[in-house]
Amino acid sequence: MLALLAGGSSRSSSNNKLAESENAAQNSNNMSWGNELWDQNENLAIHTNRGIDALDKYANFLRDRVAIETEYAGKLRRLVKNYQPKKKEEEDYEFTSMQAFRNVLKEVGDLAGQREVVSESLQLQIIAGVTLLSKTLREERKKCLSDGASLQQNLTTQLSSLDRAKRNYEKAYRDSEKAVDSYKRADMDLNLSRAEVERYKNVMTSKIQQSDDAKNEYANQLQKTNNLQQQHFSMLLPAVLNRLQELDEKRTRGFREFIVGAADVESSVAPIIARCMEGIVKAGESINEKEDTFKVIERYQSGFTPPRDIPFEDLSKCDPDSVQDSHYSNSTSNHLTMRGTMSANKLKKRVGIFNIFGSNKNSLTADGQKEDFSDLPPNQRRKKLQAKIAELQQKIAQETNARDGLMKMKIVYEANSSLGNPMTVEGQLNESEHKLEKLKVDLKKYQGFLEKASQVPVATSSPQANRNQLQNGHRTSRHSNGSADDHHDDGDDQPDDAGSLSRSDSEDNVAQIQNGHNNNNNGSSASPESGLGTSHTSLPGSGQGSANENAIGEDTYYETEVETLNPLGTCKALYPFEASSEGSIPMNEGEELQVIEIDQGDGWTRVRRANNSNGWDEGFVPTSYIECTLYA
Repeated sequence: MLALLAGGSSRSSSNNKLAESENAAQNSNNMSWGNELWDQNENLAIHTNRGIDALDKYANFLRDRVAIETEYAGKLRRLVKNYQPKKKEEEDYEFTSMQAFRNVLKEVGDLAGQREVVSESLQLQIIAGVTLLSKTLREERKKCLSDGASLQQNLTTQLSSLDRAKRNYEKAYRDSEKAVDSYKRADMDLNLSRAEVERYKNVMTSKIQQSDDAKNEYANQLQKTNNLQQQHFSMLLPAVLNRLQELDEKRTRGFREFIVGAADVESSVAPIIARCMEGIVKAGESINEKEDTFKVIERYQSGFTPPRDIPFEDLSKCDPDSVQDSHYSNSTSNHLTMRGTMSANKLKKRVGIFNIFGSNKNSLTADGQKEDFSDLPPNQRRKKLQAKIAELQQKIAQETNARDGLMKMKIVYEANSSLGNPMTVEGQLNESEHKLEKLKVDLKKYQGFLEKASQVPVATSSPQANRNQLQNGHRTSRHSNGSADDHHDDGDDQPDDAGSLSRSDSEDNVAQIQNGHNNNNNGSSASPESGLGTSHTSLPGSGQGSANENAIGEDTYYETEVETLNPLGTCKALYPFEASSEGSIPMNEGEELQVIEIDQGDGWTRVRRANNSNGWDEGFVPTSYIECTLYA
């Protein structure tokens, strides 16, 4: 029973709530400003004005937000641009961590684009709509207030007319009352003549008539006023107030739509922003430390093995010149073992005017490396050659497609001369054939380099170890007396970096000769980078051999006699010259030098002079600084 009562009470309460909500909805529909606020015209005018001001305030808020969104997007794009990889950093972006950072930059750029979309959408859709609505509402409100003021003015005028008619009626009535009283007193006064009594009677009649007329006018004006007032408060003014109500509801409804629209604009880019976040997370998850470690090994692995133990040198059984040679080789190899390692990134390769004097074997690329990359360790050399071959093959494929296109165009022009002249394509076709032939020659050359590099066995020991073997007496050293010490040759070829080691020997010799002394009174002044490696060098007491000894063969050491270059003439220094580049030598004004190689069109002449240590200084000087006299 209690449960039934409880259930009945709950149902009745829900029914009551439903009925209340229906009544509230019906009352809200029946309620209007015209009926409920017929006497609040001024307050309604103030309310509608404040509502439109609130709408304008929201528009200003959106404008400020659009400015912030635009600035934010611009700063994001500037941030992404500032952190884009530089050209010199591109090689580091093969690591997964750097690739992930690049993807993060891309996603952040997309985020900036979405903020720009939000800014543009708010500007074009929401702000424009709010501005237009505010302008329309202000015009409609002004018209409604004008109509209401006109209606109020008409009612006020009618009320003034009624008040005036009432005052006239009151005056006429008082005058008629006085005229009646005067007539009665005159009629009762026996001293007055009949004529005078008749005059008072006429005045009374006239005043009564005026009072009746004023009464009728007052009644008429009262009727008009009542009719106008009833029409004013029941129809005319409610219509104006209802228009103001509609205007305010339109503003409120627009306010709601614009706020929802702004949220929709934000929501429309939310999926794309979410995908950008997913991309950033995916980029972070793609980082693989093991893969990066492997790539570091692959990039910097030289292929050498650690050096063996340094053997004991018994000075009593070694030639002093060989000891000096071993010290020199030791200091040189320490520099060369860094090639292809992380420290090699800090080595600056000089690429200047003097590299044009080098032979084709030692010609350098734009980044200061040899054309065949023989100055790199074996592993790095093969990778460089393979990359170069792939690049050339791609260029050949592109040029082949371009040539085939030109051939088809030529055939079409020959078949239909109205489309074009076949001879105009002939020149382009010949140029394409020339480029293709040159690329094929380069491809064949680098394939030969790669085949040669692949045939060379990987070094079983580092250049340090090889030098230690050489210091132990396994190499012939040529001394000033022209004799040669025997050396043991195991028959194995030297690794491909032997030429690189010889090059550094030559570079150090050049540096020693330019300083005016030679530690072991032997060696040459040849340097591949300075261009001296293309000629033999004549120095008294040569003991190590020139760079040409190593340039003759990169895989093994050869014994080559050092030849003396005969002077081609003499020259006199017209101006003093300070040697600031490797391979050049200084000179004083008026100094006489020997010319051993004339200017090859590059503005430099190779000269020689005797030094105080019973040797020769050789190098290049500007041709415009000297006056040459060549032998006949």
